[in-house]
Amino acid sequence: MSIDQHVLPGPEPVLNLPACHKEEDEYEMVYHKPATMVDTAMHYCPGCAHSLVHKLIMEVVEEMDIQEKTVGVAPVGCSVFAYDYMDIDMQEAAHGRACAVATGIKRLMPDKYVFTYQGDGDLAAIGIAETLHAVNRGENILIVFMNNAVYGMTSGQMAPTTLPGMHTTTSPDGRDVGYYGAPIKVSELLAVLPGSFYVTRQSVNNPNAVRRTKKALQNALKYQQLHKGTCLVEIIGNCPSNWKMTPVEAAKFIDEEMVKTFPLGDIKVPNAEDLKIF
Repeated sequence: MSIDQHVLPGPEPVLNLPACHKEEDEYEMVYHKPATMVDTAMHYCPGCAHSLVHKLIMEVVEEMDIQEKTVGVAPVGCSVFAYDYMDIDMQEAAHGRACAVATGIKRLMPDKYVFTYQGDGDLAAIGIAETLHAVNRGENILIVFMNNAVYGMTSGQMAPTTLPGMHTTTSPDGRDVGYYGAPIKVSELLAVLPGSFYVTRQSVNNPNAVRRTKKALQNALKYQQLHKGTCLVEIIGNCPSNWKMTPVEAAKFIDEEMVKTFPLGDIKVPNAEDLKIF
């Protein structure tokens, strides 16, 4: 006998649920998707930091009302897909050359807000020369540096930022500092250059960290109005797929391990005299 034969016809049950209907104007808006983002689903792995950082950048652009004035540069790596989600003018760059491309854009259109969006393999390896010289010249751009300590797009090889002892596909026994050298602390390296104006390292693995990162991005874009040098916002991001962790484990790994090598906080900030315009 089928299941349907066991079900006798009868009136629909009446559920005594609490009334939850409200008029539209009775609700308070607490969050909305930035209008500066393309209305498409993200492709990033579950728990990946890229999607969250995309949202933060576009929230700042929306709140500053500079959508028509903003140009982003995305090179090779997971960061290359930024143009699929950010509803602003975007320029793709060759691997590691984002700062060189951004320099050209900013010099041709100095009234634009120009930023690069780069991963650690792109910026700290093949692109370290372009990045260092752009900062040394004090190019008036923002560098958004995503540091997850591995090459994310190409299966998790060891990057210049890979932690000591960290296992990757090209360091299966862990990073041997004596053999491979120590992780490059990009923010500290660039902060000593006279062309750097604002350098900070933040993360996005908990709500408070997200708020601090958004504020850092907002400050960095505002500082472009001063024309006084390069801003760098390094963001420690999680890569659960290549770290072989769950998103929750990856978030804890940042607090327990990543910050030992890459401590969070401001590394170089403008002084009061430099900010008089504000």
